[in-house]
Amino acid sequence: MKKSLLKIMIAITVLLSTTMNAQTKKTKTEEVKVSGNCGMCKKTIEKAGNIKDIATVVWNKETKIATVTYDESKTNKEEIAKRIALAGYDSELVKAKDEDYDNLPGCCQYDRE
Repeated sequence: MKKSLLKIMIAITVLLSTTMNAQTKKTKTEEVKVSGNCGMCKKTIEKAGNIKDIATVVWNKETKIATVTYDESKTNKEEIAKRIALAGYDSELVKAKDEDYDNLPGCCQYDRE
């Protein structure tokens, strides 16, 4: 009886550790310079870059730096920068198309280089 209980406990432990390892994400955090001006920019940049269960973007309007945390098995910082550029914001990696920039509200139209 004790041996079969021990075998069951070992089997459960192995099963749980295998399941937990399969769910482990390989996350990476990097910084990317993103142009913008205001709180509305912050909202738009973060919304454009965030991907549920894959990527999180936090943009600081004073430093113009976006801290990007992502599952590197599913995306990368360049792909996230492309998503932000589609919203109209230039980054050090990807420049927004002129028409996307032109669609930004007036307060969000930063000085482009």
